[in-house]
Amino acid sequence: MAKPDDRSNNAERIQNTIANTVKKVQDTADYLNEHASEISGEEINQLKHKNENRKQAISSLKQEYQDEANQ
Repeated sequence: MAKPDDRSNNAERIQNTIANTVKKVQDTADYLNEHASEISGEEINQLKHKNENRKQAISSLKQEYQDEANQ
């Protein structure tokens, strides 16, 4: 038998995911600021692209959080 779907902590989980992703964006930016001269241009571009994807994910997660918080 399948487990019942428990969504009671969805808003909290989304909030934690947002916080973790924001930290990753900041950590990556800090890394680039400190080590840009030591890494290849390709790696810099990959890290910047990854951060852009994270920022888009944060935007989506914030909308999802609001939807969950309003339920």
